[in-house]
Amino acid sequence: MKVLLIKDVYKLGHAGDIKKVADGYGRNFLLTQGLAVLATPGALTTVEKIRAKAAVSRAAMNQEMGGLAGLVEGVELSFTSKAGETGKLYGSVTTQMIADALNEKLGSKIERHQVEVEPIRMLGEHHATIRLTIDLNPKVKVFVTREGEVAVKPVKASVKEEVKTEEAVVEEVVTETVTETVEETQAEEPKAE
Repeated sequence: MKVLLIKDVYKLGHAGDIKKVADGYGRNFLLTQGLAVLATPGALTTVEKIRAKAAVSRAAMNQEMGGLAGLVEGVELSFTSKAGETGKLYGSVTTQMIADALNEKLGSKIERHQVEVEPIRMLGEHHATIRLTIDLNPKVKVFVTREGEVAVKPVKASVKEEVKTEEAVVEEVVTETVTETVEETQAEEPKAE
């Protein structure tokens, strides 16, 4: 079945695109939700008008959601849960829990349907994508720790490099000090004889 998209459809296309979809998907979802119409010759004459109107509304939506995307990008959320010896959770961290934590932290109104994440059933660091618009998809980090343990976040690479350079400087100073001490003791030994 060929359909003409009236609105942007996630993972399918933008408004004004002509797509071939499965009959059931087109008939039962796209057409009934008002997201598309059948691609008839009469409907195809309105393609440019639909694309222009959708481009304007998409730009307005991106402008409106751009500030929220900037706030959401890079947010780190922490959850505690009961887990077994192997790190497998008793239960899981759900998209609803992530949406609620984001809404509480930022004061936003993100729904669970906007959160995309593989099922979180293990301890550790996970990444979730927040689908604000078809073009704006900021990512957040989700840390899951065992109940009763302190959350240990991984050290950033720049901090690790600073520690390595400081260790190298300390090692160099220690080496120079040891070398100077050895040279001084060797210089004093001949005088003693």
